[in-house]
Amino acid sequence: MTFDIAAMRGIVPPIVTPLNDRHEVDYPGFTRVIEHLIAGGVHGLFFLGSTGEVIFHDAATRRGILEHVVKVVNGRVPVLAGAVDPTTDRVISNIRDAASIGADAVVVTAPFYTRTDQPEIIDHFHYVAEASGLPVIAYDIPVCVHVKLDRATIATLAHDGSIAGLKDSSGEAGNFRYVINDLADTKVWCMTGGELAVDGELLLGARGVVPGLANVDPAGYVRLYDATQRGDWETARREQDRL
Repeated sequence: MTFDIAAMRGIVPPIVTPLNDRHEVDYPGFTRVIEHLIAGGVHGLFFLGSTGEVIFHDAATRRGILEHVVKVVNGRVPVLAGAVDPTTDRVISNIRDAASIGADAVVVTAPFYTRTDQPEIIDHFHYVAEASGLPVIAYDIPVCVHVKLDRATIATLAHDGSIAGLKDSSGEAGNFRYVINDLADTKVWCMTGGELAVDGELLLGARGVVPGLANVDPAGYVRLYDATQRGDWETARREQDRL
């Protein structure tokens, strides 16, 4: 099934990668996690992100994870694949793997290890977008890559068509509010990577949520999201407090 990533919204958990006692991927356990999330009613799945410990997996393991997820999901929900690596060429290689295996979109950070400024980050996303046959989701996670995607950078990439969405894991709610406003005249969506103030972020205009805790209680986050879509903010607040 082909999904319209531009229309994506809702709860999109970042999937954990269960390991066995040999520190290899526990694929039966992985299948149970995926089925648990889909049964909970989530609207998409994001794997090979920071919650999935992407940076610790070698290329062969990443490919095995990709193949397993796409096979198990079997088109039931959109699959977003992390293409996280320090350099542009390696990110592009990861994207080509993801496209060949059947992911629906890729999630990309700024380059890291080598220090880069905002114009270089914009170039990075331009090169990635030009090489990618998949929609690109910008991943703002400065705690891991040690550089923040500036508002102006995100706006530039949104307005020139380089990105289809933003996953904001910066923890800066005020800045996120401004970014949502900056992109109001585009089709680029914004999702928060937060877990503890989801009701507030959705009220600000976030299109959805990428909460790690949804690995434990996906149905709770779906109930929270559904309440906000009905305008039932009191139910949403209570569900957020419970979570």
